[in-house]
Amino acid sequence: MADTDWNPESYGRFASLRLRPALDLLMRVGDLPAGDICDLGCGAGAMGLILMSRYDGRRIVGIDSSQAMLEKAHGTGGYDQLIEADIARWVPENPPALIFSNAALHWLPEHGKLLPRLAGLLAPGGTLAVQVPHQNRAPSHRLWHDLAEQLFPGRFDPGSGPGVLEPVDYHRVLSPLGDVALWETEFYQQLPAADDGHPVRHFTSSTYARPVLQVLDEAETARLVERYDTAMETAYPLASDGSVLFPFRRLFFTLTVR
Repeated sequence: MADTDWNPESYGRFASLRLRPALDLLMRVGDLPAGDICDLGCGAGAMGLILMSRYDGRRIVGIDSSQAMLEKAHGTGGYDQLIEADIARWVPENPPALIFSNAALHWLPEHGKLLPRLAGLLAPGGTLAVQVPHQNRAPSHRLWHDLAEQLFPGRFDPGSGPGVLEPVDYHRVLSPLGDVALWETEFYQQLPAADDGHPVRHFTSSTYARPVLQVLDEAETARLVERYDTAMETAYPLASDGSVLFPFRRLFFTLTVR
């Protein structure tokens, strides 16, 4: 069975592509009250120095459940404090001005309860800014679950994987809490050729596929990967140089509490 912690090197292979939506989200954050800047689900710390530069003089706090990722984040020098914690249960020392969460909250269930709880932690006039992948119906994601069920029935519970609500449901949950902006963007990502397998598999195996791969042994993983790579060749055809243009949809929202 695979290690259950995150692999910063595997995740970081596509660091520039994963950073683009975080920067887009940050550009939509407006004026903030006094308080800390909290990077919730900070991972390896890609946003630390950027947040520090934008919010010079404020305390930048990173929170993540992965010790391996936090070790990488520490090396960036972008945080005044790093906290290893379950981000679903984290409580700040003081009400923050901004809770910024890029590509993390889709790993947590019950967003209808989670988001009001996070909003309630903010300072008056503070902002909750969130980006989550909205890609689960695409072949790149759906086929991990479909193929796992075909090859190894009952071994993996799809409900244990990452998931998000529909945009209308987020608006229903958030609009009573303050001023909401909600939008989607589809990023067309040029993935480089890979020596061993389809580029889309390398992109998704370090994130969305982790819960699937963690329940399989080495031989089972190899069997699933072979089937997945074959399916990706049809869903996302390779260019002559082995690269692929990979469309990836992401959902964004900001909530400024009244």
